[in-house]
Amino acid sequence: MMTNDKALELFREYRRTGDKAVRNALIENYMYVAEILAKKFAGRGVDYEDLVQIASEGLIAGVEKFNPDLGYRFTTYVTPTITGLIRNYFRDYSQSVRVPRKLYALNARVREAVDSYYRQNGVKPTIKQLSAMLSESEENILEAMECHTPLSLDATVKNDDGEAPVYDFVADDMPAFENFEDRETLRAEIAKLSEIEQKVIKLRFLQGKSQAEVGKELGMSQMFVSRAEKKIIGKLKEALSK
Repeated sequence: MMTNDKALELFREYRRTGDKAVRNALIENYMYVAEILAKKFAGRGVDYEDLVQIASEGLIAGVEKFNPDLGYRFTTYVTPTITGLIRNYFRDYSQSVRVPRKLYALNARVREAVDSYYRQNGVKPTIKQLSAMLSESEENILEAMECHTPLSLDATVKNDDGEAPVYDFVADDMPAFENFEDRETLRAEIAKLSEIEQKVIKLRFLQGKSQAEVGKELGMSQMFVSRAEKKIIGKLKEALSK
């Protein structure tokens, strides 16, 4: 295994030249990370070899995107990426194996409501409007929409502000603060956040609660928590990059 300094040197060379041989050397050097993370999820109904394949895809993507001049260790950078891919795979796998019947029924109601609204108004309803029309939570509406056909997180859905990516509305299981290594600076920046922002940080990343759980505790919607979380992370990243 190469030293961290040697690896950083190769990352800089790859960003400069795009040499696939250099990229492959880096992938081989860090393959142990993919294998370790795959092992953490083994024994849950998916073959270990499949998990390694998924983890390897995340590793390759990480090698290709990593910027060695940002001050992070590559292992710190790529671990959340790989973990997120594996978790997403388990989510999609479990949905394809067994989707609750009530979600299929709600999906049919959603599609019917969308078609009816479109015929009357010439535009599709927002998630909030669908929620009111069907007397279902916005989270249930989105979950039902996903269960019928795979929905890309890059796809857009309508909301009161126009259109936004689906990932703005769904819970993000990946603890984004794993990317930060300077813990003391991070603590100082968190102390500068508003009271409600600090509560979101505490509940999400220290207590490990889902966005829906945080929203219920704070009296907010899951979508509000999702937006607040992304805004907070953006603030902290900007502060720590100075």
